[in-house]
Amino acid sequence: MTSPTGIRATASSYDDLVQGVLDGRLGPDPSTQRVAMAFTTRQAVRHDGRNGGYRNEVLSLRLAEAVGSCAVEPGALPDGAVEDCVGADIARLLGHELAPVRVAALDAYLMHVRPHLPAHGARPFPLPAGTSLQKSRARSRAVVELLDAPPGSTVLVVGVVNSLLEALRRRGLAYVPCDLKGGTTEWGEPVRTDAAAELERCDAVLASGMTLGNGSFEPLREHALRHGKELVMFAQTGSAVLPHLIGAGVSAVCAEPYPFFWLDGGPGTIHRYGAAL
Repeated sequence: MTSPTGIRATASSYDDLVQGVLDGRLGPDPSTQRVAMAFTTRQAVRHDGRNGGYRNEVLSLRLAEAVGSCAVEPGALPDGAVEDCVGADIARLLGHELAPVRVAALDAYLMHVRPHLPAHGARPFPLPAGTSLQKSRARSRAVVELLDAPPGSTVLVVGVVNSLLEALRRRGLAYVPCDLKGGTTEWGEPVRTDAAAELERCDAVLASGMTLGNGSFEPLREHALRHGKELVMFAQTGSAVLPHLIGAGVSAVCAEPYPFFWLDGGPGTIHRYGAAL
């Protein structure tokens, strides 16, 4: 399975990728790789000039020089989850009862064995220093550039980020905003909560890596593969996971490993895979 840009998928699905790691096909035996540190990052933000705000919580695991992450709904991670990961090997964590732990462990392992480098297909994209809103808008432009949809197309956006919607509007693209939290967008548009119900009326999909942790990613990937639709992922969660699925339903990835743009006002780097820019 090869994407139009020549990147070959490592696995046919998320579960196939996990099995490949467990079988030792992608690197060292995961039972020999132990997590040295686990931590959570919490933030609340309300940008100047925006009507609403939001909160984020992310579980991160440190494996050697690599950090793997998975976002969770604020307050959803049970007490003791972080401590349970410290000192555990990746193979055990890939079978953990909590999906965010499994995703963060896979992300850490793949970040360790195949970091975001040009040799692995990554194209670095510099983010300028600035306010959180300036950096959010710069990242959003980088993400939306990965879409090949012509003006007038309708994009299903799974994981609502107002800066992304703003960038789509500037491109002349219609969108259907979807997020499990519901609510409304900055422009008062209703946010749908069932992405699967909206797929048929959309020409392309733009989705957050957080779909890996809440179990909604595979239906999106399967739909995109079956119908030949673009599926572009913007990934703080699973930034090292999703590039392995380009050519297997995923068309492009904007990968943003820890530390994320909202943690620092200085310049940063994200990594883009897939689309021919």
